[in-house]
Amino acid sequence: MKKFLALMLAILMVASLAACGTTTDATKDEAGATSDFKMGVILIGDENEGYTYAHIQGIQEAAASLGLSDDQIIWKYTIPEDETCYDTAADLADQGCDLVVSNSYGHQSHMQQAATEFPDVTFIAMTGDTAKASGLPNFCNAFTAVYESRFVSGVVAGMKIKELVEADKLSDDNFDADGNVKVGYVGAYPYAEVKSGYTAFFLGIKSVYDKVAMSVQFTNSWFDLTKEGETANQLLSQGCVIIGQHADSTGAPSAVQAALESGEVCYSIGYNIDMLEVAPQGALTSATNVWSVYYTEAIGKAMKGEEVPQNWAKGYADGAVAITPLGESAAEGTQEKVDATIAAIKAGEIHVFDTETFTVGGKKVESAFATDTDGDFVPDTDEAVFDGYFHESYFQSAPCFALDIDGITLLN
Repeated sequence: MKKFLALMLAILMVASLAACGTTTDATKDEAGATSDFKMGVILIGDENEGYTYAHIQGIQEAAASLGLSDDQIIWKYTIPEDETCYDTAADLADQGCDLVVSNSYGHQSHMQQAATEFPDVTFIAMTGDTAKASGLPNFCNAFTAVYESRFVSGVVAGMKIKELVEADKLSDDNFDADGNVKVGYVGAYPYAEVKSGYTAFFLGIKSVYDKVAMSVQFTNSWFDLTKEGETANQLLSQGCVIIGQHADSTGAPSAVQAALESGEVCYSIGYNIDMLEVAPQGALTSATNVWSVYYTEAIGKAMKGEEVPQNWAKGYADGAVAITPLGESAAEGTQEKVDATIAAIKAGEIHVFDTETFTVGGKKVESAFATDTDGDFVPDTDEAVFDGYFHESYFQSAPCFALDIDGITLLN
């Protein structure tokens, strides 16, 4: 009798625990998806903007693998970085969403406000950096270790520069007074995310061909097709051979393709998406994020009622970053060099921000912080330089490398 009572109590306890959780076997369909699970997606753009399109693809791929149906995802497109974001997040929570994701840095404060007011909903602000200090268990940040694929895309550019120099294809206008090959970069804003990216790109180039100097010009917009094209043309007019970008349109690669067709020697490294459609001869590759890796993990945990990581940043080792297929203009031997570089990054043999590979003000960097605690966008805590390199996305998911290294000139 005692054994029978103990067994019944155990069964009742398990049933009680299941009822308190967010999911039970009874609420899961055959694919493992929770039938009443719902998520909201707040996007800065739409499918016509490369960065947002990459997120859309990542979420769709994750949903397919997790068995989520279309009616379990509510999409909100072209949401600006203002109170509209909070209103949208609150509306999604009111509609019963268990998880709400936004994809732009400027959404972050509004997502955090919503997380404060809806403690039973998990809010993820992609590319953000305040979740760690917020004290909110339902507020998260995530980004990829895209600086790794930036570095690899720089290797592709370096291989091309090396080929052009050795073949004597460059003119005097393509070199500065010190004999460095000129490289240009179209940046969105002078934020750490952008600085980290263009610095990684520059160091990737230098790992193959050291005699380069890079000029960065900002558009002060994440997406402006016309301005990005105009900025690329300004850099090309200064003799830049390679145009990289941290901007979300096809404006820069299109400008490079047009210049190439007019007889200039110039090539493009894009971002987010394959640019070969708009620059079939000009595009060499693009650095990309494989967002499906993150979304599969985060959505999967949320569906099971498990804790979503508050800061997530993974790279090549987990398949979370990549470069797009090489264009026809890539230098001979580039794929082999790329494969070797990626293997070395995975093995820990290459660290993108190795302090032996760059200087600031002519000096080796011995110390640099990673985390901003007072909101002035200047890191002031968490020593990031140790073991011989700057540990990007180590203390928080968002990029925090904000040093202005030698060899890179900011034009505005």
